[in-house]
Amino acid sequence: MKKPDQLYRYLFEHYQVRGELVQLDETFHQMVAAQTYPEPVRRLLGELLVATSLLTATLKFSGAITVQLQGNGPVRLAVINGDDQQQLRGVARWEGDMPTEPTLKALVGDGQLIITISPEEGERYQGIVALETDSLARSLESYFAQSEQLATRIWIRTGGTHDAPLAAGMLLQSLPASGEEHADQFDHLSKLTDTIKDEELFTLPAEEILYRLYHEEEVRVFDPQDIRFLCTCSRQRCEQALLQLGQGEVEAMIQEQGQVDMHCDYCGTHYLFDAIDAQVLFNDNRASGNDAVH
Repeated sequence: MKKPDQLYRYLFEHYQVRGELVQLDETFHQMVAAQTYPEPVRRLLGELLVATSLLTATLKFSGAITVQLQGNGPVRLAVINGDDQQQLRGVARWEGDMPTEPTLKALVGDGQLIITISPEEGERYQGIVALETDSLARSLESYFAQSEQLATRIWIRTGGTHDAPLAAGMLLQSLPASGEEHADQFDHLSKLTDTIKDEELFTLPAEEILYRLYHEEEVRVFDPQDIRFLCTCSRQRCEQALLQLGQGEVEAMIQEQGQVDMHCDYCGTHYLFDAIDAQVLFNDNRASGNDAVH
């Protein structure tokens, strides 16, 4: 039986190659449950979710990562935020009709894949790759070729229904300083991984998938890492935003609309503030000595 959302890292004992396998159906479901994405947008966001999880696992850092697609197509923006604990969230922006053939280029148009890494210690890094193929996986492979000069192959699968979406993926990568003499090894393992079927990746336990693909190889599998959807919104953050707006502007909004409705695009939560809420908020703020905010 397949386990809850997890990411598995593994090494080949006799090859200079590492691998990852991720299955994140529940995370995908929680990310899109409160939204009304068209099917092509939902699938694209699922692919980006898989890609971000795999990419995060390749990085040896503590901090945050943002992976986003930007372009001039119907999908103007699709973004996943995550961290080294595999806590992920995401959102997409779109407008107009969906293309009849919803390829990556048709959805995003002329665009870019932007990867931003923000470690807790050290400098922030951003990598940008032009979308020159109809595959997010191929675009990510180009990113690794440019930024790290490491041979990398990525497999991304999404499917299922609106109420039960499916998302999974795999990654193979040459180890640093493995040298050109190991290219045949990487090619051999890539061909084995190419045989993975969507149904296997969606339904089988990770250990069984790895055995089916690499049963003639010696594979060391590390303890899995749990993955979960996590939105960082809160009523307190909304209150801080209202304080920054100022009491006059907030009261004017409430007088016009009856209340302030602050909606989180990531999880769909609504934070409502009426006239009494606003009065208490600003009174408490003044009582705490923060008179600078009006």
